[in-house]
Amino acid sequence: MKKIIHHNNARLVYHVYGNGNPVVLLHGFAETNSIWNNQLQYLSNYCTLIIPDLPGSGESELPDISSENLSIEALAENIYSIIQNEKINRCIMLGHSMGGYITLAFAEKYSEKLKAFGFVNSTAFADSEEKKQVRTKGIEMIGSYGTHAFLKNTTPNLFADEFKKDHTAVVNKLIEEGSHFEKTTLQQYYFAMRNRPDRTHVLKNNNSPVLFVMATEDVAAPMPDVLKQVHLPEIAYIHIIKNAGHMTMLEAPEKLNWILKNFANAVE
Repeated sequence: MKKIIHHNNARLVYHVYGNGNPVVLLHGFAETNSIWNNQLQYLSNYCTLIIPDLPGSGESELPDISSENLSIEALAENIYSIIQNEKINRCIMLGHSMGGYITLAFAEKYSEKLKAFGFVNSTAFADSEEKKQVRTKGIEMIGSYGTHAFLKNTTPNLFADEFKKDHTAVVNKLIEEGSHFEKTTLQQYYFAMRNRPDRTHVLKNNNSPVLFVMATEDVAAPMPDVLKQVHLPEIAYIHIIKNAGHMTMLEAPEKLNWILKNFANAVE
């Protein structure tokens, strides 16, 4: 079921599927709610899925931010408005990549709303200085060459080498879907990610169970970096998917479905 609310005078669209304990799935950069399509049918048999289009993605509008840049914290406030609209007392929140950053910002401010939370190919670390420079260059490239050219150059790197060689249609589809984004939106996402703080303290100070899903060939959230964080929560569920890159929901959907279902069941 598609639902529409308004936050900061902008349309915010999200979808609700299934019955049971609420699980919020947050997509990442240059994605929409459809990135979770391989998980939707399976997981909706076990829980209530709440899957938004983040502001500026899919059918959701980016609020007027002419006076300042978008922030991860502002994106988390949009998710809170959905939680309030659904009258959810406590939920599980899982975020892919940028969605993981938003999940952490939400956990920092609204921990009482979470039974558990987790990362799918994401990290609690801030960007390194080198990565910040890459983001800055990306903002310039998006402005100069447009979204399609930028994503055509960067998206293939998110997949494991063998997968992108054997599944070019999947990679090209993701590029094409991302090409519908406004340049300003992708630039603002990069601003938000570049400027986000380190939030490892949230992992240390939050008593909720935390899920870590990482992949051996992920260059965007490298496994060695994520492994440095898994000891921080009091309760951690740790899964490594072999021969996959940053897009495990597309590269290894059955494995990811099993991991997410078992995590949701474990923290009921």
